[in-house]
Amino acid sequence: MTQSHSPSAFRTLDDADVAGKRVLVRVDLNVPVEDGRVTDDTRIQAVLPTIREIADKGGKVILLAHFGRPKGVDPKLSLAPIAKAVAERLGRPVGFVPATIGEEAEAAVAKLAPGEVLLLENTRFDPREEKNDPAFVAALAKLGDLYVNDAFATAHRAHASTEGLAHLLPAYAGRCMQEEIEALAKALEAPEHPVMAVVGGAKVSSKLDLLGNLVSKVDLLVIGGGMANTFLAAEGKDVGKSLCEHDLAGTALDILAKAKAAGCEIVLPVDAVAATEFKANAPHRVAGVDDVAGDEMILDAGPASIANVVSKLDGVKTVLWNGPFGAFELPPFDAATVAVAKAAAELTDEGRILSVAGGGDTVAALNHAGAASHFTYVSTAGGAFLEWLEGKALPGVEALRR
Repeated sequence: MTQSHSPSAFRTLDDADVAGKRVLVRVDLNVPVEDGRVTDDTRIQAVLPTIREIADKGGKVILLAHFGRPKGVDPKLSLAPIAKAVAERLGRPVGFVPATIGEEAEAAVAKLAPGEVLLLENTRFDPREEKNDPAFVAALAKLGDLYVNDAFATAHRAHASTEGLAHLLPAYAGRCMQEEIEALAKALEAPEHPVMAVVGGAKVSSKLDLLGNLVSKVDLLVIGGGMANTFLAAEGKDVGKSLCEHDLAGTALDILAKAKAAGCEIVLPVDAVAATEFKANAPHRVAGVDDVAGDEMILDAGPASIANVVSKLDGVKTVLWNGPFGAFELPPFDAATVAVAKAAAELTDEGRILSVAGGGDTVAALNHAGAASHFTYVSTAGGAFLEWLEGKALPGVEALRR
C-alpha cells in the first residue's frame, strides 16, 4: 500500500479544542429498527465515547447521520426514533430537528448550550448528500465550527457529510474512527508475521481485488465458503452441484500462481461436508474433496480441513478474517466457522495472536460462534473494511490526514 495509515498520520480529538464550539459529528446510526425499536445497538454504542467526550469538554454536539436508502424525504426513514434510542444509551437528552440544513436547523443549533446534543434529520433526505454537492456541503458547514468523523462504515463513500465537510472545516477522527484506523493499521500495515488471512463467503468475483492484494501481504491465505469450490474446480476437482463460479477457473489459477510467486501459502479444504439439498439438518456426509458425487453440494469444510486450519493458526501472530467457511446459517453446516473462530478467540485471549475481523456476514458468524467479543477488533463496517483490505484509499479517512 502506498499511503501510510499509521495512526499519527491523522488528526484526532486529541488535536481539537471543542470547548464552546459547534461540533458537527458524523456518526453511523444506520441500525436495524422494528416497530420503532432499535433491535441491535452496536453502532450506537460505538459512537457514545466520542459524543460524551465532546460534550464533557463543553462542545455543542450536532450529530449527522443517514438511515437507509431514501429516495427523497421518506417519513419511514426519519431519524426521530433513533434520537430517543441514542438518548437512552447516552443517559442524557438528545434533541432532534426534522431538518438537516436551513433556517430550522440553524435555529436549533443556535439554541444549543455547551455540552448539549442535537441530532439533525437523515442527511440522505437531500439528494445532494450523495453527490457531495458543494452548495449542500456549504449549508452543512454553516452549522458548525469543527467537523469530527466517527463513521468508518461510510468512509469509503465521498458524500457531503462523510468527506465534503472535511475540506471546509477543521476535521478530526472521532474515537471510534481512530480505533478502527489503529486496529487495521496494526493488522495490515505493520503486522507481526506470520500473518494469516481467512477469506470466505460465496463468491470469488466479489473478492478478486481482496485476494489479489492479500497474497502479497500475508504468509498464509485460508480460502473457505463457496469461494473455495471455485478454486477446487479450477484444480480439476468435481464439486458436483456446489455453489461455484466455473467461469472464473482461469482467475483462480492466476491467484494461485501469484501467491506462489509471493511466497504466500494457500490453504484450501481437503475434505467437505456434502449434502444433496440446501437446508438445515439435511442428510449429509463427510467426503474427501476428490470424492464429491455429482448430485451433492459442499456446504462446509470437513473435520480434516478444520484440524489443518486450527494447527496453522497455532503458528501465526496476526489473523485477518472476512467471510464464513460454510453455510453457517444452516446447522450443522456452521461447524468449521465455529471451530476456527473459537480457536482464534482462545489464542487471542492467551495473548498469542492479534485478530481483526470485519464485514456483515463475518460479524454475524463470529457472534454465532460466541467468539466476536474475544477478537482483538471486530469492525462493524462492511464495504469500508473490504476496501481497506483491498488496499484502496477511503475518501472519508483520507480527508482526515494531517
